[in-house]
Amino acid sequence: MGKTLLEVKHLKKYFNVAAGTLHAVDDVSFTIEEGKTLGIVGESGCGKSTTGRAILRLIEPTSGEVIFNGTDIVKLNKAEMRDMRKEMQLIFQDPFSSLNPRKTVSETIEEPLKLAKMIPDKDERFMRVLELMKRVGLAERLVNTYPHELDGGRRQRIGIARALAMNPKFIVCDEPVSALDVSIQAQILNLMKKIQHEMGITYIFITHDLSVVNHFSDDIAVMYLGRLVEKAPSEKLFKKPLHPYTEALLSAIPVPRIHNRPERILLKGELSSPINPKPICRFANRCPYAKDICRQQEPEMLEVEPNHFVSCHLYKK
Repeated sequence: MGKTLLEVKHLKKYFNVAAGTLHAVDDVSFTIEEGKTLGIVGESGCGKSTTGRAILRLIEPTSGEVIFNGTDIVKLNKAEMRDMRKEMQLIFQDPFSSLNPRKTVSETIEEPLKLAKMIPDKDERFMRVLELMKRVGLAERLVNTYPHELDGGRRQRIGIARALAMNPKFIVCDEPVSALDVSIQAQILNLMKKIQHEMGITYIFITHDLSVVNHFSDDIAVMYLGRLVEKAPSEKLFKKPLHPYTEALLSAIPVPRIHNRPERILLKGELSSPINPKPICRFANRCPYAKDICRQQEPEMLEVEPNHFVSCHLYKK
């Protein structure tokens, strides 16, 4: 076991809406070891991006603890949090909308260094920008180009270089390859893996694409309507999923063969509302194995096998 870099305890993020209280993230807990990757997967609207943003305090958590390197960052004031942001960064989903169209490549990468006043000398900053461009595979000739002149892959490399500018220990990657072509996705994922190996960075990798997360993550956490339903090492989760929702997600991964395809699990039933949810299993309406207790009581997260956690009444001891 390596050193724990991030520990999230009972994280909640609720939003007040016209119909009541939306439970976007509801009692989420997990840990990540230094230099490892935790993949967070689930359908659109399950709360995975909100979880990432609440951990970074880009949106304020409703309650819970986010212990980064021994410090609960939820308790930090604005000035302390500004210093902490040097250690924690974000790579956005859309590499075009996340870049300022009026700034060149060098100005975009240089911006966090200027804001943090890390390198006061202009020439030194420029050398640092060139170093970061080389690290992410951007040619030096692109230094004065604008985002609209580049393809999606190069734009995302700018986003990665900007995230790396202050030598962070931890990066939240919010669907960083979903807007890219498949061939470009592989290049960006390989680049991120190489950077992790060289710099020892810890990632949270948020995605809805299970085939991508399998190759990129050490551990996978599955979210459903604001709650974690299963967490396990990647290989274990793919070989032996325990939660019925995880089984259904895995069955939806396209298989490149005509014969002997695994049977697709089609979920039926109405999606539960995340607004004022009842204290029951939120997957019960769509679960083929649902029992009476599922509609009466919320399941606890249990360690069913070593390092394999699941929140389901089927595994109640």
